[in-house]
Amino acid sequence: MKLSDFDFDLPEALIATRPAKPRPSARLLLAEGDRISDRRVSDLTDILRPGDRLVLNNTKVLPARLFGTRSRGDAVAKVEITLLEPRPTGWRALAKPLRKVQVGEVIRFSDRLSAVVAAKSETELLLAFTLTGADFDAALAEAGVMPLPPYIAAKRAADDQDRTDYQTVFARHSGAVAAPTASLHFDEDLLRALAAKGVDFTEVTLHVGAGTFLPVKVEDVTTHRMHAEWGRVTAAAAEEINATRRAGGRVIPVGTTALRLIESAADENGLLHPFEAETDIFIYPGHRFRVTDALMTNFHLPKSTLLMLVAALMGKARIDRIYQHALRHEYRFFSYGDASLLIPESPRC
Repeated sequence: MKLSDFDFDLPEALIATRPAKPRPSARLLLAEGDRISDRRVSDLTDILRPGDRLVLNNTKVLPARLFGTRSRGDAVAKVEITLLEPRPTGWRALAKPLRKVQVGEVIRFSDRLSAVVAAKSETELLLAFTLTGADFDAALAEAGVMPLPPYIAAKRAADDQDRTDYQTVFARHSGAVAAPTASLHFDEDLLRALAAKGVDFTEVTLHVGAGTFLPVKVEDVTTHRMHAEWGRVTAAAAEEINATRRAGGRVIPVGTTALRLIESAADENGLLHPFEAETDIFIYPGHRFRVTDALMTNFHLPKSTLLMLVAALMGKARIDRIYQHALRHEYRFFSYGDASLLIPESPRC
């Protein structure tokens, strides 16, 4: 299985830089086996069945991009920081420029927020911030900006609107540096309408890391090592999903993050167990899905692990046809783009 098998040409004009408004007005490509139809996210109230269960990732995106300065004598230099994840001794972070930053230096981001460079490797820093807990959260909210994906950040800077647009309406637990973007299509009205239809919801948490944007660099994709992300499935969430399966309902994760988490928490028989750990599960064609019946997701980057995941769910030939249809009909791609609902012919196969 070659990396080139997952490549395609994407016109730059189809890369969305702003989301649809209102959120459920985004287009929805519905793929049921070999059948493809063009719908809207708001049509989920007609498409989904009573007893279906949507699995939502309730992670909250941090304003993880910071712009600061470091001083040496009278010389002041600018530093751009992107926080990656917290560690017991500080925050892992990327820096631009990394080469000139030295261990022991202080980087100031605002009157309230600064950090000491505690350690440095060839690729990243460890930052020890002067604030912790709620004080750190408040200062970060003031000084930081949303860490838009590289393909959006290359076109425009993040602004105040992104603080709302790049956050789900059910975000509860801070820790992500990228949004679970399929979930961005839901608003409170759509959630209420789906609940009235008899659709159930379960929340899980997977803190999406910057590794989600890392390219695959090996030609034999089966040798790729997936980045790890921390996730949690509570006992109550596991039981809700197990109950839906026992009752014959469909388990439909909203986004590849929710899918990767529940597949990590399921045993060989498809029984979900409580889970609280890092997962580096890599799903590519040949994977046997244990608990997932369908997937709602956006359209993914060429040569990405997420494109491999949807190919695993739908089949490589079928996902090729789905993406050809999306390109031909000018669906909007990536984080702020349109959505798809992928329903394989043989669930959990």
